[in-house]
Amino acid sequence: MLRAMRRIFFALLCLLIQPAAADSGRLPNLVVFLVDDMGIMDSSVTFFTDAGGAEVITPLNRTFRTPAMESLAARGLKFTNAYAMPVCSPSRVSLATGMNSARHHVTNWTSPKPGGETGHQTTPNLASPADWRRTGLDRRWTTLPRLLQQAGYRTIHVGKAHFGNDDYAKNPQNIGFDVNVAGRSIGHPGSFFGTYGKGGSHEVPHLQDYHNTGTHLSDALTIEMNRAITRAAEEKTPFFSYLSHYAAHTPFEVDPRFAGHYPGLEPRALGFATLIEGMDKSLGDLLAHLEQLGVAEDTLVVFLSDNGSDSPLGSAPLRANKGSKYEGGSRIPLIAAWAKPNPDNPFQRRLPIKPGSRTGDLVAIFDLFPTLLAVAGVKPPQDQPLDGIDLSPVLRGEAGGRESLLIHFPHAHRSDYYTTFRHGEVKLIHNYGDASYELYDLAKDPGESDNLADARPDLLKSMAEKMTAALEAHAAQWPMRRADGSDSRIRRP
Repeated sequence: MLRAMRRIFFALLCLLIQPAAADSGRLPNLVVFLVDDMGIMDSSVTFFTDAGGAEVITPLNRTFRTPAMESLAARGLKFTNAYAMPVCSPSRVSLATGMNSARHHVTNWTSPKPGGETGHQTTPNLASPADWRRTGLDRRWTTLPRLLQQAGYRTIHVGKAHFGNDDYAKNPQNIGFDVNVAGRSIGHPGSFFGTYGKGGSHEVPHLQDYHNTGTHLSDALTIEMNRAITRAAEEKTPFFSYLSHYAAHTPFEVDPRFAGHYPGLEPRALGFATLIEGMDKSLGDLLAHLEQLGVAEDTLVVFLSDNGSDSPLGSAPLRANKGSKYEGGSRIPLIAAWAKPNPDNPFQRRLPIKPGSRTGDLVAIFDLFPTLLAVAGVKPPQDQPLDGIDLSPVLRGEAGGRESLLIHFPHAHRSDYYTTFRHGEVKLIHNYGDASYELYDLAKDPGESDNLADARPDLLKSMAEKMTAALEAHAAQWPMRRADGSDSRIRRP
């Protein structure tokens, strides 16, 4: 009897001193759900706040239908001051490397044809930097998927890649993904309907089985990602899933399943709205699949876009859209949540995220690199620059975020040749074409209608000095003067 009691005592003791699952070799699953060309107004979830920090539901929020996004936000943390680069490839390379595009020099979207210039080149006196990285992601940088792969994750890429166009950057498997479905050098499909899988310059690879089946591209990508996650879960392998939608990029083709939800919209706006709702359906399908597999509690989901909105409906009350120097060009939706909140889950005990919470902390897309590494317990490489900051404290509800943000676009697009620098609530814009400045107080003027450059010369000077120092610290490249090929550096006021 005594011997049996001793065995029971020692068994209970072993249970008490056994480390938590999160500390015993297991790794949390990570999902990045990346949307193309979606701004903060393109959702029924509001990411906009007034000067006092209260949420503002806009007419555009009432237009769009995104119930899965609403559900994800209710499970975790919503960011109301999140930014990406103003166009896609720079943002995607920044997420992969943890660097600002001013540093990694992929400062514009990359053409599927190697060596080609991109953008409109409409400013008569300026041209893009001669040696910006037109080929995309530089092979010398260690990427997020590579680091997670080395740590034991199965790394899965499904959807749009657009990291670059040379033999290295155009294939996600070269940068650390074990699996690649549908990713290559293109930035958009030829169609979202049955012909995307075969033929044409914008053929989406690996989806031939869906050709002419009537399956929407967003659904095909979701099916493929859920299959890959199922294999990882069945093999009890932690996964890093990067589901990168081609939606809601052009072409704005109307999805008839959702068209009836948007009466009165003109065809292009209707197409965009149905692409957004189809993307949201994908998010809901993914979350449901994680639940069905029994891995939702162990899975952190990060939802975001790669730049501001391209919606035909605009971004009001923000100014302008994708590619612009104004807030509509770079403000993005960002949500981080455990797919199924459970405070007793060992991973969630280590990184508790309060359901239904929000933060106004200033964050950027390249902050996800060190954040996801920290969640996985992986150290960033010590031999390459890092501009991102670990947002784990912010996810826990603590103070964090960044004090300032540099966005550098030495190219022509919807706004030509500019740098923006945000410090606190103040934003400075430098226009290289005429060496002019714009200065805005975003707390009072989120629509950037009141240029304070003339009225606040001392603040303008201080901000210009900070902007110049940031550009120099990032080894930024400058627009070139067409007349003589010299660079067009910032003129301080």
